[in-house]
Amino acid sequence: MRTCVGARGVALALLVALGGCASLVEERGFEAVRGLAPEPLKADVRRLRTEEDAKAAAAEVETLLKGALKIDDAVKIALLNNRGLQASYNELGLSAAAMVKAITPPNPGFTYSRTDQSGLIEIERKLTLDLLGLLTLPLAASIEDRRWEQAKLKTADRILQIAADTRRAYVRAVAAQQILTYVDQVRSSSLAAADMSWRLGQSGAFSKLSQAREQVFHAEVMAQFARARQSSTAARERLARLMGLWGSNLAFRLPERLPDVPDALPDRIDLEAKAIEQRLDLRMAKLEVEGLARAYGLTQATRFINVLEGSYLNTTGKGEAKKTGYEIEISIPIFDFGTTRVAEAENVYLQAANRLAEIAVNARSEVREDYEAYRLNHELARHYLTEIVPLRRAISEETLLRYNGMLISIFELLADAREQIAGVVAAIEAQRDFWLADADLQATLLSGSGGLRGEAPAKGLTVSRATGGH
Repeated sequence: MRTCVGARGVALALLVALGGCASLVEERGFEAVRGLAPEPLKADVRRLRTEEDAKAAAAEVETLLKGALKIDDAVKIALLNNRGLQASYNELGLSAAAMVKAITPPNPGFTYSRTDQSGLIEIERKLTLDLLGLLTLPLAASIEDRRWEQAKLKTADRILQIAADTRRAYVRAVAAQQILTYVDQVRSSSLAAADMSWRLGQSGAFSKLSQAREQVFHAEVMAQFARARQSSTAARERLARLMGLWGSNLAFRLPERLPDVPDALPDRIDLEAKAIEQRLDLRMAKLEVEGLARAYGLTQATRFINVLEGSYLNTTGKGEAKKTGYEIEISIPIFDFGTTRVAEAENVYLQAANRLAEIAVNARSEVREDYEAYRLNHELARHYLTEIVPLRRAISEETLLRYNGMLISIFELLADAREQIAGVVAAIEAQRDFWLADADLQATLLSGSGGLRGEAPAKGLTVSRATGGH
């Protein structure tokens, strides 16, 4: 890319115009975008420009979908198959063409006129050149180069956003499926309890109050099951959209459960400084400020000149000597001396500078906020895993022993089973929230992409039961 647009001079612009390297600029720009992606994603950042490219990507997607889909495979598929991301690559190509066009030297103009008045023929030839455009070409090339850099960073940010959104959608889809499985177990047990209570009620061995409690609990669980199923379907469809899947590929399989929560968090040192150094939104804002500073200098240099053109004249007339000379045309700003343009440039520059400072402050705050959520969700998930779930399991084992010893009824056993499943569902939600917090933190460190940040996760099941005597 630097071969075509790195220098800021007229010689470079002439090389661009004569060599026609717009496609080369685009290709090297895309390579630069790939270089901005994190290492695990680089190999999957590809443009599908031909039918062969599309077929190769489709074959790779088919291979990745054969087994239970892993989170990294979901990200690979999204980067390969998401058509919105491919459209962003096309937009990058449009920016490359616009950049090359903007730094191409202005074309000279040639005017030929022939007049015949009473047998007197006069021929005038005039060659014109936009001197102002030529003189300011080096600075214009520098400004357009920075805009091109911004376009590349914007495309790279889109890649990171798609990857982060896919990770979040994957976590939600697996958790929703896992919760649905447990809700289905609750549904089965509540159905068995409701059926048994009805039979005992018919024989007079069960009170109408206890019978009604079992039946209303089953009705409530059926509603919970419907909501959990809808939540699972919605989460799965969002993941499918991000991966660009349709048709037979929609039958992809997800793992039965989320990955285990790590025992300890990795060391996170100087996260704020890391975000300030590498976040793409900050880099784009810095480029905007630098570009506007240069544009402001250009505005100051040309504030009293709106149009400046130079012409070479060659006039000949029949029976007259050949006349040569030149012509300079200046538009005199009688009504506007450029003060409006200067004031506008100053405010645009200061606006961009203040926005850059705002982004930097917000970036540091977002890192602190997301790391705190990451840490707290890890503590909560580990608390469920090491404290609540084992205690629930121990209670369940003791309850089963009591039932086998005919010390408690089948209804008390079923009630305990339902409570244990409710605790497991809460543990799944805590585990899901940890992995979502991890995805948010990684996105904040790299790009600040909002994606699904701040979206409240759907709850799969909350089981509550007021037990009474039977």
